[in-house]
Amino acid sequence: MNIALIAHDSKKELMTQFCIAYCGILSRHTLCATGTTGKLVSEATGLDIELFLSGAQGGDQQIAARIGYNEIDVLLMFRDPSGPRPNEPNEANLLRLCDVYNVPVATNIATAEALIHSLDRGDLDWRNIVNPKK
Repeated sequence: MNIALIAHDSKKELMTQFCIAYCGILSRHTLCATGTTGKLVSEATGLDIELFLSGAQGGDQQIAARIGYNEIDVLLMFRDPSGPRPNEPNEANLLRLCDVYNVPVATNIATAEALIHSLDRGDLDWRNIVNPKK
């Protein structure tokens, strides 16, 4: 499956630790990420990650485009809920696209762990039925 990774600045360390903990599972999938997040995770884990631009430079929009083309199966986006962000409309669009294309999305570590365990068990194969053109 194709998994996209995004993390706000204050959540990048948490994303890195999450990916270290679940490196074995993640290594069996194709990963992409916004620039800084992907670089940090790749350096810490050795995982092969396709890097897009940083979020502020449009990396989240690049991932949104991939969702629109049914090229992303799961989105892990660790968000900082403490306040508004300049690119918040882009994030709202990203989440809307996940709803439109039935992409499971986790915005915090609790949901990410539920998704990663589900992915490991093969429970996310339902996407082939919902999106048969893949």
